[in-house]
Amino acid sequence: MSDARDRLLELSQSRGCSLARLSEMIGRNPTYLQQFIRKGSPRKLEEEDRRELAEFFGVAESELGGPEEKSYNPSRPLPLQSDWVDVPRLPLSASAGPGRAAGAEIPFDNFRFSRKWLREQGLDGSYLSAIAVEGDSMEPLLRAGDEVLVDRSPKPFRDGIHVVRLDDSLLVKRVASQGGGRLSLLSQNLSYPPIEVRADDVEIIGRVVWKSGRL
Repeated sequence: MSDARDRLLELSQSRGCSLARLSEMIGRNPTYLQQFIRKGSPRKLEEEDRRELAEFFGVAESELGGPEEKSYNPSRPLPLQSDWVDVPRLPLSASAGPGRAAGAEIPFDNFRFSRKWLREQGLDGSYLSAIAVEGDSMEPLLRAGDEVLVDRSPKPFRDGIHVVRLDDSLLVKRVASQGGGRLSLLSQNLSYPPIEVRADDVEIIGRVVWKSGRL
């Protein structure tokens, strides 16, 4: 089984996929595959998990600890990739005002985007989600009721519109680095003063890359 763990780690590194992301892909908690590889727990992958990972990497299940006679055959053609990507709409609101407590992150619906369009924008649909905006501090750029597309991909930080978690509240603000480990959370509506915070005190959830809203 150590060979299966080594092989899985090799495959994840060659594809640039984090173990946390692979764990989420198969419906497990983010540390599941990390524990499997580093701590040997679980002792072996569940059959469904092993098959999904084998199909994702295009390898035989036997390479991930499965028996040869029941192994997924990578020569079998995979289903054609859809031209569309469903991006989950989450029942969360990021406040453009004084702050709103985060809710449950269970999708209630989806936005459907062209895979080609997302690729042209440099976006990966697996890292996207949509949430609503509340409040008026980001007017006229963002208005209450708008829904924004949040890119949670692991990219280096740069100034821009982000959804952030401050204490127990979700906010949508223009985030600007001030140097010295400090950030400014800026509102578009100049009636609201900047919020100065230490970078360690705020969690940047993702960058806002698109908005929808009524005219």
